Amino acid sequence: MAALIRHGSLVNPLKCSPTILAVNTTSLRYDVTRFKSKKRPYVPTRTYDDEKKSLACKGFLRYQKEYKPPEDLYNRIDKICEQQQIPTAHQTKLDDPLQRYNLFLACEQEFQHPITNSVLYSIRTISDLKRYYRKHVSNVTPLDAMRTIELPKNLHINYDYVRFHPDTDTLFNGKTAFPKSSTLVTGLKYKKKYQGHVQDNPFLEDMLKL
Repeated sequence: MAALIRHGSLVNPLKCSPTILAVNTTSLRYDVTRFKSKKRPYVPTRTYDDEKKSLACKGFLRYQKEYKPPEDLYNRIDKICEQQQIPTAHQTKLDDPLQRYNLFLACEQEFQHPITNSVLYSIRTISDLKRYYRKHVSNVTPLDAMRTIELPKNLHINYDYVRFHPDTDTLFNGKTAFPKSSTLVTGLKYKKKYQGHVQDNPFLEDMLKL
C-alpha cells in the first residue's frame, strides 16, 4: 500500500507516471511528423516568351493581332501621361496600382494594342511602357514570311500545296497510298481553305469476318 501511495496511483488517479508521459509524448511527436505537410518543389513561372519559344519549336505560330507602332508613338504616350497627370520623364516609376491601370487602359484604347498579363510586371517606368509599344507584332507565319525573302537557289517551296481527298483526287479512283492515315485539318484558319478527310480502315471488313 505504501508503494502505491508513493507512486501516487491512489492519491491522484489522473496523474500519469513519467514512463507513460514519455510514451505519450513520443507518440504525439511521431503523429505530428507523420502528418506534417511536405514542402512542394519550386516550379518556375512560365512567361509569354517561354510559350513563344515552345510554339516556335513545334512549328506552330500562336495567333495574335498584328500591331505596327506609329511614327508619333512617343508624343502620343506623353500626351496620355499629361492627361493622367503623370510626369513624362523616362525614369518616372509607375508604382500606384490605380495609376498603372488608368494609364495602361488609356494606352490600349489609343493604340488598339493591349498589354499582356505576362509582361505587366516588367513595365515599371515610362521608358518600359514606350519600349513595349515600340515593338512590332506580326501575325505572319514563318512559311508565308519566306515569300518576301530571297531563298537559296537549291531551295524551292511549294506554297499552294495539295492535300489528298478521295472526292477530288480521281487519278486512282480516290485511292490513297496511305490507307491508314487520315488527312486532318485542325486549324480554324485553314479549315476553309483545305478539306479534311477521315480514312476508313480498309481491313476492317476482313477483321470482322474472323
